[in-house]
Parts: sequence; C-alpha cells; structure tokens
Amino acid sequence: MKHLLSKPYAPIVAVIWNILLVYVVYQIARLAYFFENTQLLHYNSDVFRGGLLFDTSAIVYTNALYVVLMITVGAFTLKGQKALKWLYLIINGLALTINLGDAVYFQYTMRRTTTTVFGEFSNEGNLGSIFGTEFINHWYLVLLFVVVMLGLYKLYALPRRKHAANLASLLLIAPLSIAGMRGGFTTAVRPITVSNANQYAQHPTDAALVLNTPFSLIRTIGKSVFTVPNYYESETELEAIYTPQHKAQSDTLVKKNVVVLIIESFGREYIGALNSDLEGGKYKGYTPRIDSLIAHSTTFRYSFCNGRKSIDGMPSILSSIPMFVEPFFLTPASMNDYTGLAGILGNEGYQTAFFHGAQNGSMGFEAFAKKTGFQRYYGRTEYEAARGTNDFDGTWAIWDEPFFQYYAEEMSKMQQPFMTAIFSASSHHPFAIPEQYKAQYPEEHLPIQKCIRYTDMALGKFFATARKQPWFSNTIFVLTSDHTNQSDHAEYQSDLGGFCSPIIIYDPSHAEGRMEDKVAQQIDILPTVLGMLGYSKPYVAFGIDVLNTPANDTWAVNYLNGIYQYVKYGYVLQFDGKETKGVYQLTDRLMRHNLKGKVPQQAQMERELKAIIQQYMMRMTKNKLL
Repeated sequence: MKHLLSKPYAPIVAVIWNILLVYVVYQIARLAYFFENTQLLHYNSDVFRGGLLFDTSAIVYTNALYVVLMITVGAFTLKGQKALKWLYLIINGLALTINLGDAVYFQYTMRRTTTTVFGEFSNEGNLGSIFGTEFINHWYLVLLFVVVMLGLYKLYALPRRKHAANLASLLLIAPLSIAGMRGGFTTAVRPITVSNANQYAQHPTDAALVLNTPFSLIRTIGKSVFTVPNYYESETELEAIYTPQHKAQSDTLVKKNVVVLIIESFGREYIGALNSDLEGGKYKGYTPRIDSLIAHSTTFRYSFCNGRKSIDGMPSILSSIPMFVEPFFLTPASMNDYTGLAGILGNEGYQTAFFHGAQNGSMGFEAFAKKTGFQRYYGRTEYEAARGTNDFDGTWAIWDEPFFQYYAEEMSKMQQPFMTAIFSASSHHPFAIPEQYKAQYPEEHLPIQKCIRYTDMALGKFFATARKQPWFSNTIFVLTSDHTNQSDHAEYQSDLGGFCSPIIIYDPSHAEGRMEDKVAQQIDILPTVLGMLGYSKPYVAFGIDVLNTPANDTWAVNYLNGIYQYVKYGYVLQFDGKETKGVYQLTDRLMRHNLKGKVPQQAQMERELKAIIQQYMMRMTKNKLL
C-alpha cells in the first residue's frame, strides 16, 4: 500500500481503499443494529445483499464531496490531503453515530428514522437529558464507536507525494457514483427509496435492517408523502367498495359525557385479562386494576393501534385518521380541514378539554388539540400553576398518579355534557417511577414493566375518585394506548403483534363485561362513540362503528416499512402497494406460514385494501377530510 500511495495514481488508490473501509463501517453498524434488536429482527444473506445496495447509495451521497476534492484539488498539496482526511472522518463518523443511535430508537418505532423526526421533537426541551441517559445506558455502543473510528483513523490511506489532478479518474467515477445513488445503471431503474428495502426482507420489520439511517434521511428530504394510486378509475366503484363518509344513523343524540384515556405504551401484552391463553394460561400480566375494569367493560378479540409513535395515536384515536407512510402530524396534509371527536361534540354543546402533563407544546399535541376542537388544554404549565412543581418527573411530564387526580378534579368543574381526553406519560422512556414506589414496583424483566404497574395503580385511583363524582354514571370511558412498546413474548414481536393495543369501552350504566369476537382498531373509536351517542349528522372517519358492524365486516389496517397490513376474515394480508407479499391466519400469531395464493379471501382483501389506500391518499391530497 505504501508503494501504491507513492505512485501518480495514488489519489484514486486512496479513494478506493478509504471507501471500502466505509463499507466495513456500515456493515459493523448494521450488525450492531441487529444485535441491539435481536428479538425483533432477522439477519440473513438477503439482508446483507440488499444492505450493500442501500449502503452504496448512502456512501456515495455522503462522500461525494470528499471524493471529488481528493482526486482534484487535494491532489496538489499534502496539507490539503491531511485536511481531507478529517473531512472523511467527520462525515463517516456522523453517519456511524446516527446509525448506532437509530439502533436504540428502533424498538420504539419499528423502522428507520426519516426526516420527520426533526418535526416530531422540535418542541421538546428535555432531549439533552434523554440523550445523556441513553449515552450511559448504551455505553457499549459508545465504545464501539470509539474503536471503529480509531480503526478508520489508523487504516486511512493518505497519498505520500503531490500529484496532478486526475480528471480521467473523475470522469470514470462520476457515472459509477450516479448509478450507486440510484441503485442501478439502466435508465429503467428508478432511484431506490426506503420502500425498496422490502425486496430483500422476509418480513416488513426486517426492512429497517436492510436500510441504513443516512439513506433514510437523505431519501425523505423534501419528498411528497402522499401519492394517489389509480387502482379504481371510477369514483362510483371506489365508493361502493369503501368510503370513509358516514351517514346519520339516529335522530336523537344521547348527551353522555365522553372520557378517552390514551395510556402511553400500554400495549395489550401487559394486560392479563386480555391474554388468558398466554404462557399456557398462567400469565398474570401487570395490570390488576385494568383487569378488574375489563370485567365490566366491552373489549375485542383482536384490537390494534394504527401507528407506532405517540404522534400517530392522537389522530387515529381522536380523529379516526390512521398513519400511512409518515405520521399525519408531520405531513402537509396536517394543514387540511378536519376535525375530531372534540370538534363534532363541541358543535353539539359539549365542553371539551385535553390533558397532557408534559411541557406545553410537546409533540405538537396542543396544536392538534386546538385544531380538532378542544376548547381547553391542560398541560404541565396549568398543572404547576395549580399544584406547584414537585410532581414533575424530571424528564418528560407530571407523574401519572397526581396528574390523573388533577384530571378527575378538573372534569368535576366542567359543565355536562363534556368530552375530554388525557394522554398519560409515566410509562415512557426512560422508564422511571416515583422514588416512593421503587420498593413496591421493583425492576422486572423489562424496564417498562414497573412503569406499567405504577400507571395501572394510578388508573385504579383515578377511577376510585371518578366514581365519587356526580358525572360518573353518565359517562362513556374509552381506554386505549397510543402504541405498543417493549415486549418479552414472541406473539407480540411479529409484524402484526407490534400493533396489538387494547380498546376498552366502559359504560357504568351498562357495566356487564363482554368480549366481542370482532376486530377493532384505534380509528374505530370515534365512529363507535358517536354510534353509542346516536349522533345524527354525516361525518368523515376512516374507521367504523365496530359495535354496530357484523363481526365478519370488522377490520384493521396499519403501515410498516412500506407494507400495508390488512386484517379481516380471520387473516392478515401484507401488501406493498403493488402486490401482496404475504397472507397469514390471525391464529398464526408468530406469522410463520405464508399462505399467499392459497387463501380464497386474498383477492377480496386486496380489493378492499386498495380502496382504503386510494380513498386515504385522495382525501389527503385534495383536502377532503370533512
């Protein structure tokens, strides 16, 4: 190598060697991504092969300036070559940093991070403490970063004498670089995008392992989120298969109060009463208070969330808008005209209020609440003005126990009928609980489990307080989670299992418990509640009134790494927008047996899902959400 670096063609030799080193760095980062999430991901030769394609694109994009300068300007001076070494180390050190950081974030989102992350956390003031905590908790990734960067520094090839610019080499590299960015040489090859990773993934979740985070960030800069497919040219045919337009079902509105409890990360897995078959029937779960509530509530055999992030939960639950492609909050469609449960009921004389104990403005919740018709917002600012600053958890929000009590008290000051929603916070990373409960709820197998026990206790106390209020018996309570979280059962680690959220409807005036043999999802909450109230006007909601829909017609949909998952007729269909990739029985909870092409319901499921997608995209792009 020393001999070659002294030749006239030394710059091109150095470029080739140094770029090959970057490929090694990306593969090390991919292996770290895999081992950090080994329960959720599968590494195989297809992942490796596809990873090379996406790594090539990211490496060319990020190192283009370095390569050009190395071959041209930097070739005239040894001092310039040394400066380019630091440019190379900074660029690829940053790429390694975001790849390793995303390995930690993956368990919460089940996908590679895109540019929407900058909008998602733009209003947060606590990111420094979060990063600091993760820096300590994942010290081994920090050590890996140091070791890899030292290796890159030591192995870097530096030309040992001055040379003239090699323009011929630049002319040769230019077309190769363009092909690398696009993902192929032929004009028929469209530039690869994040969705192309599914070609190399056996499961949608594994697409994240095929990708790398620099590529995902670069490819989503300024990109149009929604594209209307042309599955159905006739609007009449489209409307006949599926429409989100709901017609009036009743002439009389029953003005009951509506209380929606959105519990952070409160996945179905943690609830013993909803998992009687888990661990051979011995599973107890972590939620004794919610188990007691379920004995007097309506629940569903299969229930799902429509997204994997907190910012997906609010639109799905309160406005019946699922997450397709990117979080609705972070797309241009968020500027459309739309409403939600609060706005609809507010027009019927309801008082409405939203409660979230985090910093006001956090996650964009306050803006969304105002947009969708909540008349009042109660955040950390309002809480601390009334109760002082002692109940802040030090990171995110007010602890659940005191904030739930505050919630109950503030509702008692409202005039009936009212519609309120609360978004809890304590079962959130960094998974802490108040000091006085650490002996009562010690660490268990997963960090979140002690938090689930704490929040369950806080919910039990909330209902104990609520039962004493004059408005309690005239209220419909709906309890669900924003998304799922850490898991220690394989049944909840599959592509579909990661979307299993509880949907619990509790009406104290009809407190008999029943498990409906139906499919339910977050976007069904709005139309179902309006159905229970006998709402008498037309409205737009992507979900259905699940209580007044026959079991065979209930369904759920979600989106994961470029794949739509559609649940109906006892099956789940995975569809990439063009073709079906898999069909599994709902009872095949580990999703081991792909029945693609073997199930007669597949054609009908494809037909219905295409209509749902087209209606969604059309209404988003044409501002038809009212």
